[in-house]
Amino acid sequence: MTTLKLTQRLRSLSRLLSDENLTKKAYMNAIAATLDYGARLVTGFLVTPFLVSGLGDSLYGVWRTLTNLTGYISAASGRPTQALKWTIAHVQSSADYEEKRRHVASALIVWVLFFPLLGTLSGIVVWFVPFWIKDLPAEYYLIVRAAAGLLMADMIVTTLTILPQSVLEGENLGYKRMGLSATLVFVGSGLAILALYLNTGLVGVCVAELTTTLLTGLFFLYVVRSYVPWFGVARPSWPMVRQFFGLSGWFLVWRLVTQLMTASDLIILSMLGSAKLVTTYALTKYAPESLIDVVAIVVFGSAPGLGGIIGSGDLKKASRVRGEIMLLSWLVTVIIGTTILLWNRAFIQLWVGPERYAGPVQNFWILVLITQFVLIRNDASIIDLTLVLSRKVLLGLFSAVLSVVIAALLVGYFKAGILGLILGLIAGRSILSLAYPLLIGRFLGVSLFSQFRGTLRPIGTTLVLFFLATRLDGFLNSGASFDATWIGLFFLVVATVGAVSLLAFFLGLNHDQRQRILERVRLVISTAAR
Repeated sequence: MTTLKLTQRLRSLSRLLSDENLTKKAYMNAIAATLDYGARLVTGFLVTPFLVSGLGDSLYGVWRTLTNLTGYISAASGRPTQALKWTIAHVQSSADYEEKRRHVASALIVWVLFFPLLGTLSGIVVWFVPFWIKDLPAEYYLIVRAAAGLLMADMIVTTLTILPQSVLEGENLGYKRMGLSATLVFVGSGLAILALYLNTGLVGVCVAELTTTLLTGLFFLYVVRSYVPWFGVARPSWPMVRQFFGLSGWFLVWRLVTQLMTASDLIILSMLGSAKLVTTYALTKYAPESLIDVVAIVVFGSAPGLGGIIGSGDLKKASRVRGEIMLLSWLVTVIIGTTILLWNRAFIQLWVGPERYAGPVQNFWILVLITQFVLIRNDASIIDLTLVLSRKVLLGLFSAVLSVVIAALLVGYFKAGILGLILGLIAGRSILSLAYPLLIGRFLGVSLFSQFRGTLRPIGTTLVLFFLATRLDGFLNSGASFDATWIGLFFLVVATVGAVSLLAFFLGLNHDQRQRILERVRLVISTAAR
């Protein structure tokens, strides 16, 4: 009996130490990601008005369209760095450094194999993009082609320069970049403002983007060489390269799926609507889109650690960690989403002018669309950790294509504008809202029914809070426009976040879920204190 109790205590202590170690790294990764996100948020907030006024509504819409197009073409790189990141995460605990170097070499070989396709598609986009943007004046053709060429060059460089970053994050050491990478975000924004100040227009902004990418790549190369002693290349076997090529192929298609989800909205509006409509939609979606980055901090800070758990075969623990990730993601989404629904109109009015607000109904459905995407991407990231991607990618491709077709019909044929675009995307993605939890449930041994039963309360709470926030926004803005200052809006947002946090925590979570969240928070606080 004594031996049995000692064994149980040792196992309990081992689990505790393991949880603390994973929590510590997830916490540090989250801090680093928060600094980067905060830098992007601040610089985006400061730079966007300069871009809108410096480029004008039409060219700003062109700029947003071009940046989204580069995302589509980047899929043609084969996504070897993404495959490398999750492969390294999967073998994170391995001491076979030679094998890890062979994985790095395999990623480089796959990049070289895909480069001709990447260059060809980039050339096609550069030449034809002026014809794809509806009602673009002929005098802008040369400028748009030059800007597209620079952004394509930036995208090609990016696909290679993020290789060191992928190794760093795969080893669960992403926090080692803390602070310095955020500084580079400010440097890049400063270069963009300088380009506008010098009247270099759209082309100058693109040059600033390319320069920032080169500096960031050199920075991550320095960091990974400092903190990952094994980093380098070793000659891989042909079967390893072939396996990596196949995995990269799935990540390639998944990149295309992701772009169809995140960037097709602006492309559809620019081709079937107008560049000005793109500007209105993009600015209204600016604050809601922040949800994607905030939740990504929670998910991707924990993902490498979860990858190690899955790689070790502890599926019960993996299921528990996945549940905590989804709960935290929901809590962050509903708190920030409700706050945005209530104050997005006032924010846009102060930021770029009230005429660029799409409307309360569109604002509501944008938040629903973003919330749906956040939860889908969470499950997609967890499926990545299993390195079994075929079903996920094929389902995602079907859903993404269906979304684009429905949205294009509603915008182009039925002239439903922004609202039709959003509803079409939501309808097509609903397939994944059911399919991905089913795939994960099969892998982790959790039934779809038990997952669905656990989401009823959070879903109901989300809809109630979103509806009430939309109605209250309409009440505040009935008759005359709601007048606010930046300081007043700040305090209103803080008060709203506090009130909604309490409502969401107690109304949306049951007792066990609240205890799990509090336990994880206490663990994070104790880790931070140490």
